[in-house]
Formats: sequence, structure tokens, C-alpha cells
Amino acid sequence: MPWQSGFLKGLMPTLVLSAVALASPVQKPKSWSFDSEIVDQVAAEFTSDVGDWTVVPDGSAPSKPNVLAQSAKNERPVFNVSLVRSTSYLDLDIEVKFKAIAGQIDQGGGVVWRALDPKNYYIARYNPLENNYRVYKVENGRRLQLGSSDIKSSEGWHSLRVRMTGDQIECFYDGQKYLEVKDSSFREAGKIGLWTKADAQTHFDDLKVTGFNPPE
Repeated sequence: MPWQSGFLKGLMPTLVLSAVALASPVQKPKSWSFDSEIVDQVAAEFTSDVGDWTVVPDGSAPSKPNVLAQSAKNERPVFNVSLVRSTSYLDLDIEVKFKAIAGQIDQGGGVVWRALDPKNYYIARYNPLENNYRVYKVENGRRLQLGSSDIKSSEGWHSLRVRMTGDQIECFYDGQKYLEVKDSSFREAGKIGLWTKADAQTHFDDLKVTGFNPPE
């Protein structure tokens, strides 16, 4: 009927606005470029829970002059973790740029999210030695693989991005989605952070995160 058609047309803008409101971020996007940080110290908001995390100059950095570097040469089972103290996210979109510097046991690194502490979190990482991109959960320091994709390594800077909503995890490498998995091990908001393994020495730059409303 005509009046019904007119009513629905009038209602559409409200429905669209409501949908946008439900999908809008609950926290403003945050980013860290490390350029104003003190060199040779850990970045102000970051921990150095495991490993040696310090700000260093890097002339090749996507945003010059500084990056956050992990430079420890630990043994094979060690996970080097730096968490961002001020963060607490459930559903989120997180991205970082990284460059593998050195490592004979391991190389590369990735992003951590929904971290309860340095031994409980999700991690997505790229390893140039293995030519693979993987997503894991780490519970009580033990790592369990959730998904893997083979990607041929190349030198220089690359980007890792993860989007998690509910139990759905999507992982991107240099803008292309390679992994999509589901897991509900960590259901609470947690910290974000950066990660390498063993002797993987890695530079990180332009860490960015946006938090979203959890589904109702």
C-alpha cells in the first residue's frame, strides 16, 4: 500500500544510522610510530616482559626515524613479548609493519591481541625462514596452531593485519587475506602487543589498532 511504502522509506535512514552505530568503534583508533620515543629504551607505553625491546633509529622505517626493535637472542622455546600497558580490546582491527633483521633459529614476528598476560594471548606471525604465516593461541605459555598459509619471503618491510570479531579471526599479509579461523579460547578484552620467537631480531613500526562494539 502507498502509506506503507512511504513509511518504510522514512524508516530507512533510521535503520541505516542504527546499523552504523552498532558497528562503530567503541574506542578511537590508536597508533604508535615510536618517532618521539627515547632511543635505547623501551617505548613509554610498552613492556619488555620477555626479550630485549628498545627504540632504535632505522633509516628504512615506514615512518622515520625510529622503530621498536626486539634484539634478544633467546633459545628456541622462548616467546619474546612486549605488551601495550594502556590497551584493553575485545573485538578489534590491529596492524603493524615489520622487518626481519636477523635470526638463525627463527625470524620475523607478529602481533598479539586479547592478551591476559605474557603467557596467554592470540598471536599472528610471519616467519621468513619457514615462508609461512600462522595464527596461534598461547595458553599458559604453550602454543597451539589455529591456521597456516605459505607465503614466499622477500626482504624489506611488510605489514601484518588481524581483525577479530566474536570468535572469527581474519589475518592479512601485505593487504591480502590469507587466513580465516574461529576460536573462542579468550573471550575477554585484553592487551595488544608485539612478538618474536627465540633469536628472531625484528624491527616494528606504525602499530595501529581500532576497537569495535562486541556483537549483541
